[in-house]
Amino acid sequence: MARLTQADLADLNQTFEERTPQELLQWSKEIFGDRVAAISAMQEAGTVVCHMISQAQVDIPVIFVDTGVMFQETLETRDRLASEYGIRMITLHPELTMEQQTEKHGILYLTPEGQKECCHMRKVEPLRKVAGQYDALIGSLRRSEGGRRATCPILMVDVEMNAIRVNPLAMVDDETLDEYVAEHKVIQNPLHAQGFSTIGCNRCTTPVLPNEPKRAGRWRHLGPWSVYCGINPQDRDQANSPAIDLPQELIDRILGRMTDLVI
Repeated sequence: MARLTQADLADLNQTFEERTPQELLQWSKEIFGDRVAAISAMQEAGTVVCHMISQAQVDIPVIFVDTGVMFQETLETRDRLASEYGIRMITLHPELTMEQQTEKHGILYLTPEGQKECCHMRKVEPLRKVAGQYDALIGSLRRSEGGRRATCPILMVDVEMNAIRVNPLAMVDDETLDEYVAEHKVIQNPLHAQGFSTIGCNRCTTPVLPNEPKRAGRWRHLGPWSVYCGINPQDRDQANSPAIDLPQELIDRILGRMTDLVI
């Protein structure tokens, strides 16, 4: 194994700023083969990635973490994407049901510290079950979301998953995303039409008012202290020089050291 740092990806990230999301999906499949998957929470950007995967016919599976307390609309959106787009869905679950967790730990999501613990058990730990199966995970983070995501790179190392996160929509703004959805009639989670700008668990997600920040509906009961669940490395406190371990041959392919592959 060899080390790949975030700094190693700087030049490639700069080059990829000129690429389209579809080109980045093709590159991901060509570089990582069967060891790449996408992650979607069945929100607008995630369903767009699913549509792009379907249209590109790259046969990339989509991982969905079912926390056990998702909205029924979210589960139905997952099922529609699988059926109508031919997406291979991989659904992951926490070890404990919410009832078992509450019996053991109490209602965790009532405090900022408990929220982090709850999200970790119900979102992060299930995803960790597939650590080692994939060298790259495709997400749907966008800089226009603001906050920590305002500086989201296209490629970033995910230390916890020991994989590269690919964010093909990083440079896509809200207007462009909405135009894509309208033009291609992309399947959408119906909760968006009910005032939910972002969608998570039914215990901790509410609609937002027109003048509120997009993430105001997440953990509203906790005030401004909790805005992320931690499943995305961009939302976590990162080390100064995060690095992951990958085969040297794969690192050479990623960085273009031993191939003429271009996109």
